[in-house]
Amino acid sequence: MAIWLVRAGSRGQQQEWALDKGQVVIGWSEMETLSQFNTREEMLDGLRKAYPDALPARLYNYQGQLWAFAKRIKTGDLVILPLKGQDAIAIGKVTGDYKYRPENPRDAKHTRDVDWIQEDISRSRFDQDLLYSFGAFMTVCQIKRNNAEERIKAILEGKTTSQVIIADETEEVSDERIGQLLDLADNASTQIRSWIAQKFTGHQLADLVNAILESQGYVTEVSKPGPDGGVDIIAGRGPMGFDPPRLLVQVKGGDTQQDIKILRELKGIMKDFRAEQGLLVAWGGFKRTVIANARQDFFEIRIWDAGDVVENVLRYYESFPEEIKAELPLKRIWVLVQETES
Repeated sequence: MAIWLVRAGSRGQQQEWALDKGQVVIGWSEMETLSQFNTREEMLDGLRKAYPDALPARLYNYQGQLWAFAKRIKTGDLVILPLKGQDAIAIGKVTGDYKYRPENPRDAKHTRDVDWIQEDISRSRFDQDLLYSFGAFMTVCQIKRNNAEERIKAILEGKTTSQVIIADETEEVSDERIGQLLDLADNASTQIRSWIAQKFTGHQLADLVNAILESQGYVTEVSKPGPDGGVDIIAGRGPMGFDPPRLLVQVKGGDTQQDIKILRELKGIMKDFRAEQGLLVAWGGFKRTVIANARQDFFEIRIWDAGDVVENVLRYYESFPEEIKAELPLKRIWVLVQETES
């Protein structure tokens, strides 16, 4: 049984479709069915016709990914789908051969049927080296690094990866060379997540969220450590925080995914405090029911997982207090964006 990374669009455009339909899907919409190709060379010829202006290196890159998706992935293999916009990973088992579905959306016609085992595993459950592999700058590639198969199976069984013996790190990564084709932005975010998880534990996570809100212009009051009645931060506008919108914030650290109960509790507390808006921060992320319900409360409530916290840290970092910067030292860099998917 092999482990495969299969993305659902560079921005996760097709991930909800994939989860709802029980499929993994990829783009390359200019290519019709891949079943017509019996050899790699035939597929390469097809790519040359579909992308006449593409450089040879890019065509070989496409060939490797498409051949893997259509021919190398086998029934019973596991697929990893990193979820954009959520701090979570979906894992499924492949249940069928490659199918071309012309009725699907434009960038979801190349498919494999999948039984989703878990759709919202928090990223915090995975060790950093696995998250680096999930950040490979490719749409399709095999994950073999550091005994990945046994470790991912252990996570599905509810174990921690520290209970699994790790293979020698000099082991071959994969023939797709994922170690050389990393999504640098994704992996930088992974490093920052890991650092925050270590340095901003317990009530300190509320201090970090508070720094973000102050940078947005809120006047805030942070609850002291200990029982807080479900209120970690109260925030408002104006010189003393009296002006609307009045914002109530709950912050949940740790790896636990929050369910719909916590969202309902926040709504009740907002009424008690006469707050017009609420922010629910859960480092371990949210179950899909929470995400769906929060969308209905768009004009009143926001939910942030670890990825959202990191995104806002990067956006407002320059205006953070020096004591926060000392705990979270960051530097801005610029990199060239590569294109690996049609």
